[in-house]
Amino acid sequence: MKIPRDISSADLIKILNKMGYEVTRQRGSHIRLTSPNLNHHITIPNHNLIKIGTLNNILKDLSGYLKISKDEILSKYF
Repeated sequence: MKIPRDISSADLIKILNKMGYEVTRQRGSHIRLTSPNLNHHITIPNHNLIKIGTLNNILKDLSGYLKISKDEILSKYF
């Protein structure tokens, strides 16, 4: 499945909230989200549009932590 190219940081935060992540802090233009069991952290840039490479790396990180494929994440949440 293709990675969407029109995702903003606000949209990504909403998606990660559905996965159970919560915003724990913001420093400058970066927002940190933490998993419910406090074992995993994701830092995303606070931009209108997140670059495709950045989004790809975030999805790879999520798929490695959740032990599901990147395509499953894309089809379920995007």
